This record gives sequence, structure tokens and C-alpha cells, in this order.
Amino acid sequence: MVKLFIGNLPREATEQEIRSLFEQYGKVLECDIIKNYGFVHIEDKTAAEDAIRNLHHYKLHGVNINVEASKNKSKTSTKLHVGNISPTCTNKELRAKFEEYGPVIECDIVKDYAFVHMERAEDAVEAIRGLDNTEFQVVTRFHRIGQAGLKLLASCDLPALASQSAGIAGMSHHTSPNFT
Repeated sequence: MVKLFIGNLPREATEQEIRSLFEQYGKVLECDIIKNYGFVHIEDKTAAEDAIRNLHHYKLHGVNINVEASKNKSKTSTKLHVGNISPTCTNKELRAKFEEYGPVIECDIVKDYAFVHMERAEDAVEAIRGLDNTEFQVVTRFHRIGQAGLKLLASCDLPALASQSAGIAGMSHHTSPNFT
């Protein structure tokens, strides 16, 4: 799997529109739009190269978009999906909350949910333990999976994390690929 960065996205661009655009070149596994940029995870390197070649400077809603391979910030990181984010919560505030548990590589709020990439899996486990059922930004609550409220989902490179995370709400242990 290859992660692609899409820059200079027009406001009108939708996740479904971007997904459909990239699916012309290969299977899209994940598609996320964050304000004026986004990420597409495409199944293989050949499909990614075709998408870059054909969609870099592609005109979308009158705007030339940029498409390139995402520059991986870390070979191993744990990605947390954080749901039910308050509309008043800022990227800076959310990052600061998670940095209480360890280094944060990337933090992106997408509407009412976010993705937080933590450098170390063990810090992500501690963040889940520490933030479960706590209030943040007044209206946001951290809850266990299956209940209404904030949800934390994680993926990481460390298969051993499965034994460490047994019984922790919101923790899964599938491998996150290295992006080129």
C-alpha cells in the first residue's frame, strides 16, 4: 500500500469525489480530506505512480491539485482515530492533549473526528488508557467502543502490542504499512 498526499484541494472537493478520481488507477483503501489537502491510500506502487502521473496538476473545480507520494514522518507509528470531536477543538489543543502521553507525529482534525499518529505504540496505549471516559473540550467525551461518544482506534507496526493492549478499549493491532 502507498499513501499519497493531495494538496491544494478546493473547498468543494468531497471524499467520494476524490476516491472516485483515484479509483481509476487502482484500489483505494482509505481516503481522508483535511481542509485543503488530503491523503489517499492506494493498493500498490504501480497504481500510485499512475495516479501521480495522471492527477498531479489535474484541474478539479477550477483548481490544479498536487498529487505526490506522502513523505512518511516515521517508519513506525500508531494511528489513532478519535471520534466525536467538539467543533471548538483545535488541532493544537488536541495535539497538546495527546502529547501528554508521548510524541505526536501528526494530528489532523476532519470535521467531527481526527487522526492522531503517535511515535510509539506504548504511548498510544497509555493515551487510550488515560483518555478513556474523560472530558475534553467540554462537550467531547472519551468512551469505550460501542458506546456513544469519543472513540479511539489504533493501528501499529508492533505485533507484540496485541498482548499489551488486550482489554483496552479502542485498540486494535493490525500492521500499518511503511509508505514510500
